[in-house]
Order: sequence, then structure tokens, then C-alpha cells
Amino acid sequence: MTLFRSSLLALTLAAGLMLPAAAQDATKPFADPSRLVVIGGSLLEIVYELGQQDKLVARDTTGIYPPEAAALPDVGYMRALSPEGVLGVNPSALLVVEGSGPPETLDVLSKGSVPYVVVPEHFSHQGVLDKVHAVGAALDVTEAAQTLAAQLDAEMAAAEAVTKAIPEAERKRVLFVISAQDGKIRAAGDGTAAGGIITLAGGINPLAGMAGYQTLTDEAILTANPDVVLMMSNSGAGDFSDQLAGNAALAATPALLNGRIIKMDGAFLLGFGPRTPSAILELAQALYGDAVKAP
Repeated sequence: MTLFRSSLLALTLAAGLMLPAAAQDATKPFADPSRLVVIGGSLLEIVYELGQQDKLVARDTTGIYPPEAAALPDVGYMRALSPEGVLGVNPSALLVVEGSGPPETLDVLSKGSVPYVVVPEHFSHQGVLDKVHAVGAALDVTEAAQTLAAQLDAEMAAAEAVTKAIPEAERKRVLFVISAQDGKIRAAGDGTAAGGIITLAGGINPLAGMAGYQTLTDEAILTANPDVVLMMSNSGAGDFSDQLAGNAALAATPALLNGRIIKMDGAFLLGFGPRTPSAILELAQALYGDAVKAP
């Protein structure tokens, strides 16, 4: 970290200046993206797809794809960033996926004259395209972004055409479980990446109407009555699939009675980035087998 930035950081924190920071206009390119830090695994994938990886100097912990990104310094988890971690790589610009923070860190970065763009996060077909356009605009590669967005638009549409053909009567109720600590089941409702990908893959999220991730009561689990439990294969909580049966309500559902537990890589499944068309088809095939054919 430069002496100037280190001094500015210390003064800012000591003064307790935590007024809301203003992100750069997302439609304008960075003045200097030569030392780019990317917060959000899907944004990192887009930067690589746009051929702009030579600008990268760091990533956050969620930036694990493509594999060569592992060589970049890691500035911390996207929702628990520290000013020191980010400023320590002397960035000239920062791409941040919506939901990153905490806000205090972004405040400090703004006061340290690090321009940043917050890229909206919507767990939908259009949300993927919007991310690509936002990254392209920030890095001043709009033509490449338009090409990539058109490609992903076609791939998403093809995948969705396959899953829309699944008869309503055959659609599976899919419960995405993020943790099962002490037998308490925490699962995904509306407004989540898990809910979005389940719907795109032709499944039914039985917790639709419940916002975000919630710890479920036994009654809620029995009402959800899932046919399938979906989990991340690389969850920070580890592989807790053997703990699911510890919840008596979940153990009584068709999902556990029939041993229907699907595990998929979290960044691939929930990223809503360039690999999402493949994630839709892979999840659909795991749910419906040979009834789902790749386009």
C-alpha cells in the first residue's frame, strides 16, 4: 500500500467518517482500469470471457473460475471485505457485484479515491446479460460485451426451451439447503440465486413466497415436501449431507426417503455468469435424467 493511501485510510478510520460512498456511473468506463480488482466470482468470469484478464491484480474469495484466477491475490470474502485488504494491492479500479461489502469498506475505498462500479445482481436470464453489459461498459469494451451477451442470450434461450418442455405434472419440488447445523435446516426462498436456478432448470422452489435464506420450522419443511434436496458440493460448511436425516421432518419427505440429494459446485450452480446456460442443463438433467436432452 502506498504511504498516501495508508495515511488516508488511517485518518478516515480514526475520524469515523462513514458517510455513504458514491459508486461511479456504471455506464461510464473507468479512467484507468490497469490495476483492476474484481469482487464477485461471476464478474471475474466475465472479465476473462471479455479477454481483459491482463488488467487484473486481485480477486475476492468467490473468484475461483477459471482455474488460472487462483494465481491472483485474494482480498477476502465479498461480504466481509476490509479496506486494508483491497487497498493493499494498490488498485486503480474496482468492479463490485451487488451485495458486497460491508458498506463501511466501500466508503473508505471511495474516500481513498478508488473508483468503483457496483454491478446489479438479478438471478434471471436478463440478469446475466445485464452483468456482461455492465462489465463491458466499465472496461470500455462494449463491442466485445455485446458479442458475449448475444451468445449467452442464445445459449440461455436454448436451455430454457428444453426445460420449459417439462410437463407441469412432472416438475420436481427442489429444496436448496445451505446448512443443517444441529439439525436446523436453512434453505433458499425467493430472491436467491438458488431459487432462480431451480426455476430456470424446470424445478419448483417449494419455498417461493419466503424471502431470502431462512431457518425452517418442521411445519415449513413438511409443507415444502421436497422431492429433491439440492446442495453445494463445496459449501463453506463442508459436506453436511449426512446431517440432513437428523431433522425428523426432512427425513420424512420424499427427497430423503428416496435418497434424492443432488450436489453441485456452488460457483457453477449459483454464479449467474457465463456458465449459467450449462448449469441450467446440468441441474435439469440431474433432476429429470434422460427426459432432458441437451439442445
